Amino acid sequence: MKVELTPTDAPSIKSRPVYAALEPRPGKLHVIVADCQGAEAVTDMLAKANDRAEFLAAAHVMYCPGPAGVDLSARLEALGAAQFFRAPTIPALLPRLVRVLSDAHMGTQFYLAGTESLIGQAEREIMNTGFPFAAIQKEQRGSTLRRVQCVHCKGITENVATDPFKCSHCGLNLFVRDHYSRRIAAFQGVNIDAEDPGQVPESVVRFK
Repeated sequence: MKVELTPTDAPSIKSRPVYAALEPRPGKLHVIVADCQGAEAVTDMLAKANDRAEFLAAAHVMYCPGPAGVDLSARLEALGAAQFFRAPTIPALLPRLVRVLSDAHMGTQFYLAGTESLIGQAEREIMNTGFPFAAIQKEQRGSTLRRVQCVHCKGITENVATDPFKCSHCGLNLFVRDHYSRRIAAFQGVNIDAEDPGQVPESVVRFK
């Protein structure tokens, strides 16, 4: 199937993640996971808390720098949450989240902020434990680089900036769709020159 390159897929795509500003909610435990400028979303959210000290006393904050090197960990550590963890990368952060989830109980509130890659992967781990979707808030901040799965070889390429781009696993030229899979926490990439090999539009930077 030949895929035409367009600036974006139809805005009606239901799988496309929807984000909103984080809001403080009552909870026994507040699990905050952020990267990049997601730290700013967290501080903005805390500014709206009626009892900031009580909220932070029940908060576990996990943070890693963004894909472009933005590191606001000092700002979050200075908040004085009950627990703070800084990881160098998303893969290094996720095991900590999994451990926290193993001890979490119903009534826990989750706040995810930053890049779509971080939000998607953290949400996947939370949903895998059976916590309700309604307990998860998500706010995208900072880099819009995408995590993309090639629908042909199933390989995942991190931090995709251009469209189309070459799959880092099988080498196919892929068009980045807005179709999103929560199961794998990635957007979908489809071969753009399947019918006309070599006829690939010039790559443009769509995600930064």
